[in-house]
Amino acid sequence: MRTQRSPLPIRTTMHKISIYLLAFTILTPPLVAQTLPDASVKQFPPQARAIDDVLVPVPSEIFNTLDKFAHSNWRAVQRPELAQWRPHGDQAEIALLLGAVIAEGFIAVEAEDTAETKNVGRAVLTLARGLGVEKAVLRRSRSIIEHAERGDWPAVRKEWDSVLPDVDQDMNELKSEQLAQLVSLGGWLRGTEALSVLVLQNYTPEDAALLRQPALLDYVEKQLTGMSGDMRTKPILVRMCEGLQKIRLLLASEDTQISQKKVKEIAAISEDLLKGLGPKGRRG
Repeated sequence: MRTQRSPLPIRTTMHKISIYLLAFTILTPPLVAQTLPDASVKQFPPQARAIDDVLVPVPSEIFNTLDKFAHSNWRAVQRPELAQWRPHGDQAEIALLLGAVIAEGFIAVEAEDTAETKNVGRAVLTLARGLGVEKAVLRRSRSIIEHAERGDWPAVRKEWDSVLPDVDQDMNELKSEQLAQLVSLGGWLRGTEALSVLVLQNYTPEDAALLRQPALLDYVEKQLTGMSGDMRTKPILVRMCEGLQKIRLLLASEDTQISQKKVKEIAAISEDLLKGLGPKGRRG
């Protein structure tokens, strides 16, 4: 497994990684997602792409950015337990976990961790089956596993790069707007945790400031609070909403540096919310 790469300017790299770890998780497909106001669109990082006024990531760029992240310790960033968790039939929980696991897949592939890439690929397939979008990832999952076993990482990247569009397309066909939004939320949450861990590896106030992405946070919160009452009042989503509000408070003042203590708190909040998707985290 790779843990080091040749040095590159850390500030530039951190800026790019912050954009993509957060932006790639916005998975809402154009035909089912809420349309964003023009002001919100303008506030998103320029690397994100707008389709019919809906911002979507460019997944292939995630790998290009991660390749430049020279000082990362991938073992510290990875969360292999995510691929082992199995929801108990609730589609909201399945969607949240699917988003988190897809995000985990990018980290596993970047680390060139064969075993974990295979585990994540199988987990994505299982979770997609629970949402009725198994067809979207079946071929990709098999191909990812085969390429990973051969150590053909360029091919793994190519296949993984296509998982998100495939899931989006099937979600679109099912017209599962709320579930698509929860996939987005789960991915955003895992991305936020990963970014916090990366910042803490070599903390500077400048790098910590990259956690302050108000437009992205606004968008995620808007999705969550705009859901139907029966969905929004699920205990797991109530906890998600509470956690997002805590993160917002930690990032509130743009004139104040985000201290190392605050970054640790954001990491802890994100980790705790992710644990809520695991077997010991369910509380009603």
